[in-house]
Amino acid sequence: MGFIKAFAGALGGTFADEWKDFYKPMQGVSATSAIFPMVKDEKDAGRGSNTKGSENIITNGSKIVVPEGCALITMQDGQITGMVAEPGGFIWQSDDKNSRSFFSGDGILASTIGTTWERFKFGGVPGSEQLGFYVNLKEIPNNAFGTQTTIYWDDAFLQTQVGAMARGTYTLKIVDPLLFVKNFVPVKYLQATSEPFDFADMDNDAATQLFNEVVGTLGQSLSIYSNGDGTPRRIAQIQSDQVGFGKAMAQAVENEYNWKSERGLEIVKTAVLAIEYDEESKQLIKEAQANDVEIRKAAKMGQAYSNNMMGMMGAASGEAMKGAATNENGAMMGFMGMGMAQQQGANMLGAVANMPQQQAQPQGEDPYQKLTEMKKLLDAGVISQEDFDKAKADLLGL
Repeated sequence: MGFIKAFAGALGGTFADEWKDFYKPMQGVSATSAIFPMVKDEKDAGRGSNTKGSENIITNGSKIVVPEGCALITMQDGQITGMVAEPGGFIWQSDDKNSRSFFSGDGILASTIGTTWERFKFGGVPGSEQLGFYVNLKEIPNNAFGTQTTIYWDDAFLQTQVGAMARGTYTLKIVDPLLFVKNFVPVKYLQATSEPFDFADMDNDAATQLFNEVVGTLGQSLSIYSNGDGTPRRIAQIQSDQVGFGKAMAQAVENEYNWKSERGLEIVKTAVLAIEYDEESKQLIKEAQANDVEIRKAAKMGQAYSNNMMGMMGAASGEAMKGAATNENGAMMGFMGMGMAQQQGANMLGAVANMPQQQAQPQGEDPYQKLTEMKKLLDAGVISQEDFDKAKADLLGL
């Protein structure tokens, strides 16, 4: 029993013929509303032919529109009797053997809610009270989170505990309308005269509960984000990574409260408006930034040494080739000397390039051995006397 598809896509001329009743979503629904009633269109331009319909009974032959971004759930005496999760026009025909109770299309929800439908479907006979409710399948914005006191988490990047106060917003998505209606929406929103279930309604106790659960798992969310997938992330990235932190929050609330598996809800994106660290955490972050500066300086110094030594090796090779060209009996010796100079230069280049790292661990440094290697380069003509004197002064601390 249930629906027969009249057409897919936007509302068109197919619905311009005569019908029993015409049902659609109620008007003026906000973007933060999650569920709202199906209502009869009383302005049917005289096409409606049902003059004997009963209140809260969907008459056979009535036509129902399901807009983009919505799912329709029909209920009878509190039980779910039908589900349409694809946009288009449908005819309610409970006594037609070709009618179906469940439509999901080929979208991303098809496999998910198909399983849920088999668990919750109800095969009652129409007759007492039939109601329809639309479920918002779009991202639901402006769900706030925030802390009034400092929360703490283990920060994998800083390798210690960090504390901060944070506030922002997140977007929600209903990924399983049947779970959402069956397990989470309070009964007062599933009645004939119900108001929309609006997450922004301050009097909505269910929405308040979600807020409290997000705040309660915020420390875990920050820890999950910081630890990453085995690669620690800087917490400073959080304000520009709305999807990444959204995934961390979704994982945290799923771990603690089974949002997705039991309620059909999932956090999609976040916007962190402010994050205020405690004094100890601020100092840790400053130290990490200072270390970053030193590491960049050391890297630049090592590159400068490398470039300088490459230049000297090139000059020495050129001189060796000139010597080989003017040496009647020793051309081979000239090329051998050039090869030796290149090898010595390469060895010294490696030693000098590693000097910044070695300076950070002076226990293993042997300045006299390095000085001996530098003297060999001087004798081979690879470096000048000025280069040797400068290296000697640096190595001996003169």
